[in-house]
Amino acid sequence: MKVLLINGSPHEFGCTYTALREVADAIESREIETEIINLGIKPIDSCHGCGLCHKNQLGACVFDNDCVNDIIDAAADADGFIFGTPVHYAAASGAITAALGRCFYAGAANFAFKPGAAVVSCRRGGASAAFDQINKFFTINNMPIVSSTYWNQVHGNTPEEVKQDLEGLHTMKVLGLNMAWMLKCIEAGKSAGIDHPDNLGKVRTNFIR
Repeated sequence: MKVLLINGSPHEFGCTYTALREVADAIESREIETEIINLGIKPIDSCHGCGLCHKNQLGACVFDNDCVNDIIDAAADADGFIFGTPVHYAAASGAITAALGRCFYAGAANFAFKPGAAVVSCRRGGASAAFDQINKFFTINNMPIVSSTYWNQVHGNTPEEVKQDLEGLHTMKVLGLNMAWMLKCIEAGKSAGIDHPDNLGKVRTNFIR
């Protein structure tokens, strides 16, 4: 089994990475593989709304000039996901917002029915708003959400300060252990012949006729 962790911060080894590393260490302590992908500082386009990924049934974005299709490919082999972001203006980073918007539109099937969790890092405020924003990707795509003992957030302006947030680090550790537990429960269910429900697709009701 494998958990894919996405670092939506421009700082490869900053505060968000520090939180994700704590989660990854807990997951690995239960003998589950992890991989951290850093979005970094290269530009990531937001979705153009062209619809060609669906029209041509690509399972990938037609714009292949950044990391989005690499994430979609990696998601196919992952069993669970942790999406980490710094808080920018009480919201998730532009990079992770753009990346997930296209990943979940073009490659939703690679994420569906697999557990996910959001992790946010902030200096002081806005964590709850960013946390809620990321969770909406899970709840529109048939994904169980993994929880912890508090909302998954750490506080600090530097990695060293984050390491002083003992409650935040404990929340990250418990999150990792809970992710490992849920993955093993799902695996046990599959071994017993219980798989996820059929994907019934979407029913769209437009309110303007």
